[in-house]
Amino acid sequence: MKKVLLRYFPFLYKWRVQQLIWKRCLRNLISRINYARSRKPDEFDFVCKKHKSVLRRVLANSDPILQENKINNLRIALKQTDGIVIYPGETFSFWKLIGKTTKAKGYIEGLMLSNGEVRTGTGGGLCQLANMLFWLALHTPLEIKERHHHSFDIFPDDRRVVPFGTGTSVFYNYVDLQFYNPTNAAFQFKLFLSDEFLEGKISADTEPEFVYKVEERNHRFYRHEDRWYRGNEIWRLELSKEDNRLIREELMITNHSEVKYMKSTS
Repeated sequence: MKKVLLRYFPFLYKWRVQQLIWKRCLRNLISRINYARSRKPDEFDFVCKKHKSVLRRVLANSDPILQENKINNLRIALKQTDGIVIYPGETFSFWKLIGKTTKAKGYIEGLMLSNGEVRTGTGGGLCQLANMLFWLALHTPLEIKERHHHSFDIFPDDRRVVPFGTGTSVFYNYVDLQFYNPTNAAFQFKLFLSDEFLEGKISADTEPEFVYKVEERNHRFYRHEDRWYRGNEIWRLELSKEDNRLIREELMITNHSEVKYMKSTS
């Protein structure tokens, strides 16, 4: 019923979005959270994890120009996130750093996902940056305070190198990505664009006590009421640096997403 109303009365959707933005702004005003804001050009010595993701992917019938627009948007957002340091007791917030993606800042139309559909919007494509940050953070003791997942699997895997369901959804400003640093070490994100990839790493200012790995479990496609779904579990493993012995494991994500493309039966 809600989706039908929004389809026939789009102004209700815009009103609801604005209401949620104001609500988050008010919450931020009265919050006592100490947000990470400091950026350092010098890199920390102890690398926890490196990763790179393809900039140009095959996405159904999407306009290739929107892929180039995404790269423009990523380049602008990286100016606010590259080098950011999360000191002990601080919280990283995606939108606190980037702010609203406006044309005045140079953002242009890019791909966005909304309610299981692909659309365009100013600043579209920043989910790739959020995905990178989330994947890097999973390989540290940082606590995930806020993360939103896509309830739909829109595109088939194209050169995927990380488990399904380790992405994240962001939408200014109430659909945020936040990490909290409960340790005595500081962590730093370093991010840049190469010709083909968004590349990043997370480092610490002191040598980490443990090694962190991410493991996918129970991956499956399944059918329910004539619809295909995809599910899995994402676990974070804390391992001894000396002998790779498992110290602790934590279930981070349980995914259950409707598949929007034709699943291969091969």
